[in-house]
Amino acid sequence: MSVDIKTVRRVASLAHIAVSDEQAEKMQGELNNILGFVEQLNEVDIDGIEPMTSVIDMPMRKRSDIVNDGNKAEDIVANAPATEDHFFAVPKVVE
Repeated sequence: MSVDIKTVRRVASLAHIAVSDEQAEKMQGELNNILGFVEQLNEVDIDGIEPMTSVIDMPMRKRSDIVNDGNKAEDIVANAPATEDHFFAVPKVVE
């Protein structure tokens, strides 16, 4: 895949980046180099290779999916000027 100047300008426009003619030509070369590297990755044979979460084979650590309040109610409202039953108390602003 090859990127032309028109595509570079379109990408720059979508990213709201002002690009001069000289910068567009430089970016064209850089984008073509990046896409060339990605195409090389497509040539790698990955048949039979399982997806990994780490380069070291280890079980993924998971926490228990238990709903709780976090036991942090006192810490959360500690600096509030006014509280009531672990909730922030604010003055009424709508009549």
